[in-house]
Formats: sequence, structure tokens, C-alpha cells
Amino acid sequence: MLRPRVIPCLLLTESGLVKTVKFAAPSYVGDPINAVRIFNEKEVDELVLLDIEASRQQRGPNFERIRDIVDEAFMPIAYGGGVTTVEQGQQLVRLGIEKVVVNKAALGGYQLLRGLADELGSQAVVAAVDVKRDWLGRHKVYDATAGKTVELDLVQHVQSAVAHGAGEIFVNDVSRDGVGGGYDIELLRTVAGAVSVPVIVCGGAGTLVHLREAIGAGASAVAAGSMFVYLGKHRAVMINYPQSAMLREAFGDA
Repeated sequence: MLRPRVIPCLLLTESGLVKTVKFAAPSYVGDPINAVRIFNEKEVDELVLLDIEASRQQRGPNFERIRDIVDEAFMPIAYGGGVTTVEQGQQLVRLGIEKVVVNKAALGGYQLLRGLADELGSQAVVAAVDVKRDWLGRHKVYDATAGKTVELDLVQHVQSAVAHGAGEIFVNDVSRDGVGGGYDIELLRTVAGAVSVPVIVCGGAGTLVHLREAIGAGASAVAAGSMFVYLGKHRAVMINYPQSAMLREAFGDA
């Protein structure tokens, strides 16, 4: 039986890779190509690469940089950031990107998801949704570019994304990003229970136990950032990834 996928999530800026805490205070953690080379050696399952400046700067993907990263990678890569047209998605796939991640563009409608799915197939389209609790504790869809929640019902949003062709949902918890205290299991169950496609959960992982808990709660795959770029209680910057035997043991019958 195949174990669940464990996916490092790397945040890309013009200066290199960064790690945020609650989507703020980005700290430099290294060069993306060096990180990919290390992850190659550690035989990671997959990578999620998100350019967190593209939408904010109203620009498209940096194709030249993406090509350089993909050329070094031995694992599948899902890319998101600044994708607003089907043509951009097609170019990413031509460069070797396996999955195109759409977040900001889907907040205003689902036409891009439909177009990408029609051209690339649903298996190549990931709808990402950032979520933050409001003061009443309710899960609200969050627009990271605007820095605020939006008037979209979370369940309806992910269901509409799937109905328009998304083959996977990537859900990220803003309040738990970079904290390492564990995933929001209630959020995960809400999203996984609303859709029939695989759900990747991100935001909060700090231990292998957290990964196991998420799989037990309905995630098809688990993603993390800090867990794979920092090491130890002093959070020394060090690209790392658990050995296969450790992951098999950690998941057990989850």
C-alpha cells in the first residue's frame, strides 16, 4: 500500500526562498535551486512552489526562473503564482510543471479553472484556497494579495472549483502558517467532506504526528513549509525531509 504524499511547500520571491509566519514577516531561507537539489537527494514525493509576490505585483510567472528550477528537479512540481491565463498554464506545463495552482484568479470566478482543465486535464489543475478564522471562529476564505477575507462561502467555493475542473484542492490555514502547532483539523474535515477530489492540507505542521493526524482526518496529502526548511528548537535554516522508513512508520494505518 502506498503511503500518503508528503510535500514540501516552498515560497518563492525575487530574492529567493522565504518562509512566512501567518502569511507575514518573510524570512530568507535560501536559493530555490539549492533546495531542489537537496530534496532530490532526499527523494521527496513532490514539491509545491508558490511565487507569493506575483499576484501582488500584478505580474505573471517568471518562466525563465521556473525553467531553471524544473531542470534541476527529479520530482513532480506544482507551481502557483501570477497565473491568470490558460496560455500561461500551458507554458508552465511545457517547461515541465506537472500541476498548475490557481488561487487569486479563482476568487473572482472559475473560468480560468475551467479553461485549464479543458486544455490540460483536471489532474493538472489545483485550486488553492487560503483560510482564516474571523472573530467568531468561522472559517473564511482569505485573499492574501489584499490581506483580508472575502465574501465567499468556503464550502461553496471549493465545490465550485471542483465543478469547474479542479482535480485537487490545496487548503492553507493563514493563522497556523509557520507556527508548527498542528493543522486545523476542523478546517480539513470541512473541506475534505465537501469535495470528491484529493485534498492537500498546509499550514501548521511541526511533527510527524501532525502529518498522521491530517491523513486520518481526510487529507489525501500533507504539505509543510517550516518543517522542511528549519531544524531544531532554534529553527536553524536547514533543508530536511524524513527518511522513507520514518514516514512509513509515522503513518502506519492512518
